[in-house]
Amino acid sequence: MIEIKNLTKSFGNHLIWEDVSFKIQDGETLAIIGKSGCGKSVMLKHLNALLYPDSGKIFIDGSDLFCLSYSELRKMRQRFGILFQGAALFDSISTFENIAFPLRYFTDQSEDEIHANVEEALEMVNLVGAGEKPTSSLSGGMRKRVGVARAIILKPQYLLYDEPTSGLDPQTSEEINELIIHMADSLDITSIVITHDMHSVLTIAEKVAFLDEKKLSWFGTVEEMQDSDYEPLVDFTTASEYQITKSEKL
Repeated sequence: MIEIKNLTKSFGNHLIWEDVSFKIQDGETLAIIGKSGCGKSVMLKHLNALLYPDSGKIFIDGSDLFCLSYSELRKMRQRFGILFQGAALFDSISTFENIAFPLRYFTDQSEDEIHANVEEALEMVNLVGAGEKPTSSLSGGMRKRVGVARAIILKPQYLLYDEPTSGLDPQTSEEINELIIHMADSLDITSIVITHDMHSVLTIAEKVAFLDEKKLSWFGTVEEMQDSDYEPLVDFTTASEYQITKSEKL
């Protein structure tokens, strides 16, 4: 379980959010939503200690994330997989080597073991046979799939997604949503998804955290969100649904 307690973050004099607290239960898929600039991606970076707060704590299964030693933090990060917004692939090496990179860096697996694990990951993201393709030749959707394969290669407990459907057409976005659900179900993994795509939220998420006005403005289940009359949340979701409908018509 991840427990976020009284988290506050600023950059200089610019307050991002203050006193944010919520819990993410094991096996859940949580969507973090909010307007651009509300600190969604900043929150994601705190969950893996890529950023540190001004105050507050994050506990991972009872361990205080920000009090870990370097070696302890290195081990903790191996429990997390991350799909970056642009996939963050190395275009100078093959798809296979992109996925194999964490295995070479963090483990002492043999080449046979690495090959078997990479092929298994490619199969899970429906990219069998794509290992030798240069990443520079991949479509946006395929790049996201390779990013997911690399994120799961160390068999993490937690999977962090930063705008997984950003820049994709509706059909490819739906394929990525299905992949997120498949990863959660087949790997029994806890998923935290940063997104502004309300269709994705309704498709994949169980819980929703809404960041607004420099705080955690609302937290609850997807069903509670749909029934909520909390005006800022209703305004945000209504505007998002309008943008989705408009995009589909175009």
